[in-house]
Amino acid sequence: MDFDALGNTCVVGLQWGDEGKGKIVDLLTEHFDVVARFAGGANAGHTVQIGDAKFALHLLPSGILRPDIVNIIGPGVAVDLEILSEEIEGLRARQIEVGRNLLVSLRAHLVMPYHKKQDRLSEARRDGGTKIGTTAKGIGPCYADKMLRSTAFRVADLSRPDDFRSRMKKVVSDRNTVFAALYGDDEPLDAEAICRRWLDLADGLATHVTDTTATLQEAIAGGKRILFEGAQGCMLDIHHGTFPYVTSSVCTTGAVSAGAGVPPSAVHSCVGVVKAYTTRVGEGPFPSELDDATGEWIRERGHEYGTTTGRPRRCGWFDAFAVNYAIELNGITELVVMHLDTLSGLPEVKICTNYSFIGRNVSVFPPTDVQLRAVEPCYETLPGWEGNLSEVTSYEQLPAAARAYLDRVEELLGVPITLVSVGPDRSATLHRGGRRNAGSIGMS
Repeated sequence: MDFDALGNTCVVGLQWGDEGKGKIVDLLTEHFDVVARFAGGANAGHTVQIGDAKFALHLLPSGILRPDIVNIIGPGVAVDLEILSEEIEGLRARQIEVGRNLLVSLRAHLVMPYHKKQDRLSEARRDGGTKIGTTAKGIGPCYADKMLRSTAFRVADLSRPDDFRSRMKKVVSDRNTVFAALYGDDEPLDAEAICRRWLDLADGLATHVTDTTATLQEAIAGGKRILFEGAQGCMLDIHHGTFPYVTSSVCTTGAVSAGAGVPPSAVHSCVGVVKAYTTRVGEGPFPSELDDATGEWIRERGHEYGTTTGRPRRCGWFDAFAVNYAIELNGITELVVMHLDTLSGLPEVKICTNYSFIGRNVSVFPPTDVQLRAVEPCYETLPGWEGNLSEVTSYEQLPAAARAYLDRVEELLGVPITLVSVGPDRSATLHRGGRRNAGSIGMS
């Protein structure tokens, strides 16, 4: 494969997050010059495994583990300076260089302590049927302030300490009043303590802060190759996901332009990442969910527990109807299938090909959670397979039933599957030869 001809690429998840984007970004990074995060915040959990070493990344782009790659946290990301600083120090302690290879946009908005407190208090106040399932990282309240504008803080504001302190005092006073009145909270936040802490953190991160929009524009002009890393998954998108059980940012490829600071024409190919089954964390409709022993078996075998929260993930069969919806939204040019090895040992596997409502097939993905809860999944059943797929070194060595499963998934989705993951390590990734289109990223 001629990676020089590939162009700039976006990697996004096509399910409810946790698809394995971190591994794929890490795997592809060596063929690019820049990796840029364009949305989300520390609610993301991207896991990369290199040999026996496992790295859990939340704010740092997954390209940070490759030397000589520029990693950018763009203006669309909600930045928690405490978590970012902890991640940087954690990597340095493991002998991973984090210096000028990390750049943070001065336009990025800041997650503050009152955002996380509001996240916790508002979620606790909801009854069981209306809980969103937030990670409590303050991302939603941060983005809400971004839209309100007058109460928002950006990374650039930390360069003006006097103004930062003056505005923070007013915002914190107002939040303390609201928290006390609405939630009965009797532990007011200290504005001055927040200012001291955040200004100290800003000093430690000052060498990383820059105008990343200009950096990316220069990279494009210089012919550099850029890999745009998405967070969460399409079905959690604030506009197009299973609202209101979604995240607070745009998770589709449409967010690249605004969230990174590049023209739409700068993205040349779009890679969609899916699991060989489906998972979801938190609340919300999930048509193909397996609330039974098979679902528990998949959870334990796939180690399906949240990277960010540790919560057990809900598990179900692969939902081709939902993924088709995500493919159309994102303009996906090719697919990567993760966790194929997890399904080994099941006597049969199923694929949700459509939904039915009162005995009739549904023609479009339901736009409301009420409608989605009312549908019934329609399944195709295929033979299962045995064996430890992590020991397989080529696609042709996969069991025939596993290859037939992938063939059927590809047929239903109409987009070529170019990479298949059979284990967490970088090396446990198979190139699916003979399935590439003109813009494929298949390993050669």
